[in-house]
This record gives sequence, structure tokens and C-alpha cells, in this order.
Amino acid sequence: MAVKVFGFRGVAVLMVMMMMESWGTTSVDSYERPPARKDVFVSVPQDSDSTSPQQVHISLVGNDKMRISWITEGLVPSTVDYATSTGFKSGLSATGTYSTYKYAIYTSGYIHDVIIGPLKPGTTYFYRCGSSSQEFNFKTPPPQFPIKFAVVGDLGQTEWTQSTLDHISKCNYDLLILPGDLSYADFDQPKWDSFGRLVEPVASQRPWMVTQGNHEVEKIPIIHNTPFTAYNARWIMPYAQSGSSSNLYYSFEVAGVHVIMLGSYTDFSSGSDQYQWLQADLGKVDRKRTPWLFVIVHAPWYNTNTAHQGESESVDMKASMEDLIYGAHTDIVFSGHVHAYERFTRVYKDQANDCGPVYINIGDGGNREGLASKYQYPQPSISLFREASFGHGELEVVNSTFAQWTWHRNDDDEAVASDQVWLQSLATITACAS
Repeated sequence: MAVKVFGFRGVAVLMVMMMMESWGTTSVDSYERPPARKDVFVSVPQDSDSTSPQQVHISLVGNDKMRISWITEGLVPSTVDYATSTGFKSGLSATGTYSTYKYAIYTSGYIHDVIIGPLKPGTTYFYRCGSSSQEFNFKTPPPQFPIKFAVVGDLGQTEWTQSTLDHISKCNYDLLILPGDLSYADFDQPKWDSFGRLVEPVASQRPWMVTQGNHEVEKIPIIHNTPFTAYNARWIMPYAQSGSSSNLYYSFEVAGVHVIMLGSYTDFSSGSDQYQWLQADLGKVDRKRTPWLFVIVHAPWYNTNTAHQGESESVDMKASMEDLIYGAHTDIVFSGHVHAYERFTRVYKDQANDCGPVYINIGDGGNREGLASKYQYPQPSISLFREASFGHGELEVVNSTFAQWTWHRNDDDEAVASDQVWLQSLATITACAS
């Protein structure tokens, strides 16, 4: 995998510079914040040909299936061979579909999408994509607790991103959740290809469940009027399986956890398709089967950083949907967007509430825009921990009652555990479960 440093270029870059904000550098505490690092661009491996699978990543589909996604420069069969041992003796095969998309003068490669299964839980599978003999492998999530989630937002493609991905690859997680802003391609479509190659070593081995952020919209008046074109083509999530009509919002269940991925940049008003879907999905949650409930958005509903204050995607979405997720006894709400880390106490209607969700903002994966280091003062009492540093989170759900959350600061390329808390499922607290 060849990696090279690159600079901004072309018309797309000019548009990005006009649209994006820059953050101040005021320190919050005595910790010395890391400087920005260079962007990276991951080129096509030199030993690849037109049939070689690139940008391989996997995601959950239902309780016992996995979606395998990859891209080739030439047209090959959309097939996946898989088995529980290398060599593929007595292995299985599945056939899927392929697609391409156009964006201005760019035409994508062939994007392959194959669903394999049924699969056994907690099992390592080996697989091959298309006509290639290259072997990949992944491990399916466990059938029950404990289960470990890696959580990271606003990844981008910088040397900080590479460091964050390296830390995640070593944390022995079962599944990754990404609350939006993946590639930071920002109209420059080859950067989507670079991002796919950058994350492949990690995303091909464990399922990545993602939702969209503002950097996935990529809508340009007259030139390209359809939003989310690249995102929807490259990162298909199991929306149909959860009764959603849009790839921008969906839910899934894994090992006793119900996870809802919402769309901050599609209609969320009361009466909208997303709102009605959320109502219906929450109505199906069985806390005896899934005692934990997580909600993922991109734009945070609670935020004491000075960045991204007053935006409709935060303020209006919260006004529309907060009652729904509070009424469902949601345990945790994860978000990104703000390039810093912050953990709140349990909150409802801007006040501490023992039966409200814990809100965690984790938009600190390593993006090129840098850190949002200015905070509101005095620190509101509902904000328990905040720091403008790159990093990632790990959530280990130990059993139906308790889970441990740890945020790891990316400190000089070392993952340093900087914030840690034990949480109890609201479904097990009598005063909240009624």
C-alpha cells in the first residue's frame, strides 16, 4: 500500500476552502495539544491489476450475514468465496451485484456488493473477492455479552488518521461505529478511493457500521445536484433490513445491543420519513432481548465547544427527536462533527436527568481541519469531561447491566486512556424502566 503526501489542488479544493471553517488554538488546560499533521493519499498498490480487489470493507446484515464490499478497475464477477479455514476446502460462495457512479468528470470503478451467510457467531472466516486469489479474513461478533465496540468520528486522511487506525487495530474490538465524516473527499472523488485503501487493513477484518456527516453531502448546484452520491454507492448499510427506505438512517442488533444510526443531513422533522421510521423502530425494541440501546448522530445535540453552535442539524434535530429517544430509555448517544472529545452526564432537556442518555461527542479521529480547541466557560455542570485531542473510544458491554467506556487520547502516537466510566443500562434501573 503506497502512501504519499499531497496538497490541495483544483477547483474542488477552492470550494472546500471557501466552505470549511478554521478553529482557534486556545488551550483548555495544561495538556499541550498535538499539531496538525500532513494529509495522505493512498495510491493503488503497484502489484495490482484491473481485477485486484481494492477498498475492501465489511458490514453487518441481519443477525448472521455480512456484506462484503470492494472495488475493481475492471469488470469481474461479483462473487465471494468464503470458508472457516484457509484453502477454502468445503467452502461456500455467494453472488451479488456491482454498480458504478459518475460525479462531474469522474467515473468510479466497479463497486461490488455481496452478502454472505448464514455465518456462525464468534468465528473467523476467510474470503476471496471476485476472480482474485488474494485472501482476506474477518471475525464475526459474539452471540452474546461481552462485546466490544470501537467508536471514532471524523476520520479523514491524515497522518493522525493513520495513527488512530493503528490504535484501533490493536484494541481487539468486535465492531466499529463511525458517526459520520469518513473520507473528507469534499468533491474530489479520487480521495474516496484513497480512503477506501487507507482503511482496508482494518475495515476488511471487522464490520464497520457508519452514518453520514456533512462531508458526505457533496452537492454542487448545477454540476451535481444529487447529495450523498459517493457515500450511498460505496458504503451501503443494512437499511432495508431495518425497515428504512434510506441508506442515511437504519438500525441493527448485535449481541444484546440495539443500535440506531440517524441522519443529521436528511429530513428529521416530525412527520418526515426518518421521524416516522424512528418511532416505528423504537417501538420494536425489546429490552429483554437487547437491554442496551445506543443512538448515533453526526451533529451533536449537546456541545459546550464553541465550534458548530446553533446549527439546525443539532438544534432542530434535538427539538424534533429528543423526546423519542428519551422515552425509549436510550443509554448512550454518540456524535461527531466537533473535532474534540466531550462526555456529558445523563441529560434530558438541557438538565441532568438520571433516566436520560449519556451524550458523548467523539469527532476526533484525525481529520485535516484540526482540533476545535475553544470551549464555553464556565464549564456547564452537565459536561463532565472535555478535551480537544485526537483519539478514539472503546465501549465494552460486559453484560446486560454494565458497560465500560474508555476514551483513548492519541498522545504522540500512543493510545493513552484519558477518560473512563462505568455505565448501567437504563433497562435495569427500576425508576427508569417503567
